[in-house]
Amino acid sequence: MLNNPQSYSLFHRFIETYGPSGFKGIKPDDPLMIEIEKMMEINDQFFYIGELIQINLIYTSKRSKQLIGVEPEDLTIYHFFEATHPDDIQRLSLGRAKTLKIAHDLFVAEKGCALLSTNFKMQNFSGGYSNILTQLYFFYSAIPHKSVYLLKIHTNIDWYIMVKNRYHYYLGNDVSNFRYPDEELLGLGIPFSDREFEIIRLIESGLSSEQVAEKLFLSVHTVNTHRRNILKKSGKATMSDLIYDLLNRGVL
Repeated sequence: MLNNPQSYSLFHRFIETYGPSGFKGIKPDDPLMIEIEKMMEINDQFFYIGELIQINLIYTSKRSKQLIGVEPEDLTIYHFFEATHPDDIQRLSLGRAKTLKIAHDLFVAEKGCALLSTNFKMQNFSGGYSNILTQLYFFYSAIPHKSVYLLKIHTNIDWYIMVKNRYHYYLGNDVSNFRYPDEELLGLGIPFSDREFEIIRLIESGLSSEQVAEKLFLSVHTVNTHRRNILKKSGKATMSDLIYDLLNRGVL
């Protein structure tokens, strides 16, 4: 019986138990794995563990079929591109690039951990789309050999009503944010609308307000109003400061 099905302490036990072997030989009938699978069922989740230096997916839990329509033994990283809604593909690609950068930094430092979480619309087993939160926990290990591992948890958060044109996003090393998603955690995010993000991307590509207005069939006044709103939301003094921050966080 699970005392708290929303506690992530089981994942820390999983890492402690199987980490020394490089997560080889995971036994589905291990009482720990049975307990984790029960938690996954209650929480509407699945997870996988992978090695990022060799880009090797080592083990996937059972419920990947229910959440994204792929059997655990068949799952590869490329299935996430197939399952992700076209509107979210660009963010997924940016997230993949950021994942590799985080892995590289931890490997060079030979220590540490990091968290990256966000949500995507993903196709489920019935052919529709669910709102899936992905939580990526990166950690360096020198045992059994030097590498960076990724524990990635996928949670169906259809129960959570996202604010229009917002999505959750967290990047950092505050391990208190590695927990079952609650409203406080999901409230961490990017405040910009789709239109504002479009304008930010065009400015980052080198376009002026006049060129952005022409490309989007807007007036220059409207574009400049968006720019002021963007800076107000971000708390940054200039668009250059904002773009640098978003690039550094892997959002752009």
